[in-house]
Amino acid sequence: MEQKTGRKYFEFDDRLMELALATEQDIQPAFKRIEDIAFINQQKVLAAFIGNGVGENCFTSSTGYGYGDVGREKLERVFADAMECEDALLRHNFMCGTHALTVALFGVLRPGDTMLCVTGMPYDTIQSVIGISKQSASGSLKDFGIAFEKVDLLADGSVDIDGTLRALRDNRSVRMVYIQRSRGYSLRPSLTVEQIEEICSAVRNVRPEVIIMVDNCYGEFVQLSEPCAHGADLMAGSLIKNPGGGIAATGGYIAGRSDLVELCSYRLSTPGTGREVGCTLGHSREMYMGLFSAPHVVGEALKTASFCAGLFSRLGYDVTPQPNECRADIIQSVMLRNPESLIAFCQGIQSGSPVDAKALPEPWDMPGYDSKIIMASGSFTLGSSIELSADAPLREPFAVWMQGSLNYAAGKTGILIAAQRMLDKGLLTIQ
Repeated sequence: MEQKTGRKYFEFDDRLMELALATEQDIQPAFKRIEDIAFINQQKVLAAFIGNGVGENCFTSSTGYGYGDVGREKLERVFADAMECEDALLRHNFMCGTHALTVALFGVLRPGDTMLCVTGMPYDTIQSVIGISKQSASGSLKDFGIAFEKVDLLADGSVDIDGTLRALRDNRSVRMVYIQRSRGYSLRPSLTVEQIEEICSAVRNVRPEVIIMVDNCYGEFVQLSEPCAHGADLMAGSLIKNPGGGIAATGGYIAGRSDLVELCSYRLSTPGTGREVGCTLGHSREMYMGLFSAPHVVGEALKTASFCAGLFSRLGYDVTPQPNECRADIIQSVMLRNPESLIAFCQGIQSGSPVDAKALPEPWDMPGYDSKIIMASGSFTLGSSIELSADAPLREPFAVWMQGSLNYAAGKTGILIAAQRMLDKGLLTIQ
């Protein structure tokens, strides 16, 4: 590719650049689809801002109890409209997506209830919350007398709806059907909102009183609508993933039915005070800005994922999703076959990051996981998954899960740096 300035900022093999050019030509259908979705989602968010009368007074900071914080209350109405649901909690004091999910689980489940996960085993950190992990600590759902069951996925990675219905008929204590939209550290397909609607419809026909909750992490604004518009009662996620747009420095959300969101607010603060308390400490402006930017930033992350899939597919690796495949989240998996390639890829992503590019990620025993984990994230917000990052457990099949990028140009460059690092180490060949 021609350097218009006549200067090379990074040294890329000419053959790699030729593959990159061919990849971009191949994935134009995906780019067009992504841009069309971002355009509609941006209109939806803009309409929510205008419809709720967002003004400069919404950005003021509150302290202490935070009573009467107009900006906080209006932001939650804007978010609920953007997520197409009745109500929402959007707070900077959700520390991560797992924290938001945990508040939701403890908010609506009671001793004697059963949580039924219909997408197989949840990802590692939620296993500790449930109380089924080797690293589970005191205070899990299990400690409070809340049981857990799961329905394994079918061979093709889809939800076993017949098995789900059998489990609902056999166990009347099931209070919640839990759906993990994204794949986590697995290679099964992430769920589209259409597939979530099919699950919800089947569950409603058998047990209409059951709460259907979706872990929506990585899925926000990827499609034209969200799970609560397709039958889910509750969903939760992180603001340092999709809906924070790379601007929110922390936080998370719970959204869905008003009565359930209210219960969750009692768990977040205290029974009785609920959502009425919670100062914003100056975080409101960045959360508003992040939400407003989110549809565009998610689109840039999806373009980066499509490019990664196309390039590494051309390099001979198995990838999921495929380059032009319709997506349900921002995550791209590449099967790198061995630990050396996995480590080199993550180190390449780190060295192509704007922050801490000189750091050299190595596998380590990360709390909440049962395998050594390697993580690359040279991001402006620590741990942000909407910024370009890559991570993986060091276990078969040595797949890497790559996600994010605030803009496609930087994401594309990061992917090329990762591929070049593997090439320099003799871990891949170009025909």
